[in-house]
Amino acid sequence: MKEVAILHYAGPPVVGGVEWTIEMHARLLTERGFRVRVVAGRVGDFHPQVRSISIPELDSRHQEVLGVGEELAKGEVSGRFRRLQALITEKLGSALEGVEVCIAHNVTTLHKNLPLTAALYEMMTSGNGMRLVSWAHDFAWLDPLYTPVLHEGYPWNLLREPWPGVEYVVVSEDRQKMLAGLFRWPEEKIHVVPPGITPESLLGISEEGSRIARNLGLWDADPCLLLPARITRRKNIELGIRVMGEIARRRPGAKLVVTGPPGPHNPSNVEYLSQLMALRKELGVQDNVLFLYKLGEKDRPFVPDEKLMAELYRICDALFFPSKREGFGIPILEAGISRMHVFCSDIPPFRESGDGFVHAFGLDDSPETIAGEIISCLEGDRPYRMRKRVLANYTWDRIIDGKVIPLLVD
Repeated sequence: MKEVAILHYAGPPVVGGVEWTIEMHARLLTERGFRVRVVAGRVGDFHPQVRSISIPELDSRHQEVLGVGEELAKGEVSGRFRRLQALITEKLGSALEGVEVCIAHNVTTLHKNLPLTAALYEMMTSGNGMRLVSWAHDFAWLDPLYTPVLHEGYPWNLLREPWPGVEYVVVSEDRQKMLAGLFRWPEEKIHVVPPGITPESLLGISEEGSRIARNLGLWDADPCLLLPARITRRKNIELGIRVMGEIARRRPGAKLVVTGPPGPHNPSNVEYLSQLMALRKELGVQDNVLFLYKLGEKDRPFVPDEKLMAELYRICDALFFPSKREGFGIPILEAGISRMHVFCSDIPPFRESGDGFVHAFGLDDSPETIAGEIISCLEGDRPYRMRKRVLANYTWDRIIDGKVIPLLVD
């Protein structure tokens, strides 16, 4: 396992954008087998497997750091600066012992603790064998609020010159352009790794819902359609399978989630289920059409409770409800309150519950026609496309696996 340190003025549980990035990196890298330590001026124990090391002099608000900062703002590099740098160098050397890669947030580009910047530079130029990744969120030399307290020469120039052997990371393409201009580097030399989001937290998804969504690949599905019904003939699930067959030809990652088990009151439902499984296999959509009851045991099918059903409405993209007969159609109302597109059969109860705000199809319409309408509708929906863009590029898991880990293992 690789030893990784994350260095900053402060760490979790301090509240801030950088500190949140540090916490997510530390948690997710630990889950993937890295040994992680967070080294900061203010930091607490936030994860049982992440080692938190507090060095008070790293804190940008430490009294000695503030005092030295006042001198530096006047252009004075005093003995006080050098003593603080030496102290930090000694403590940092001990804290980073055995570390293979150190991620330093803002330390190489921001002036909030220049003795720390100078100490880290001294360590890196002494050939200690540790790789340094500079995670640059802000640039003192490019911020008009900060340039009045910066001066030519050492140590201020450490913030605007690339350090030898250091890899630089920024959080956006805009920041990439800024840093490339400051360094007079080609933009492609600087990595762009944005911060991320956790869809489960934002959408209030439970551990059980998260596990199901991840195991079944629901977050990656494009689109993910929800069919909340027991497996009975009047629910017309075979039409859903045929429509999914057409959608999957154009969107191989599409999924249809059938939530209910076989109906308990009609013996013919067992035969109906066998027919559905045969049709799914015939069309080659075993991975696209998912029956949640199969998550249970042989004699105890899995049935989502009310809470999990509500979560599925938030996880999936649209309701697909092809019933031949219904008394009313509660799922259409549930989808409406969840702001989902509704694709349903054109039958009287659905006209009543949908009131013209649903995408209705005739029961005699071809699966190809229905699939085309679904794809066309979703492709033209900006919130849907934005959701898919975020899920594909900006979840913490995607960022850690696709961008952070490659930087650490090169």
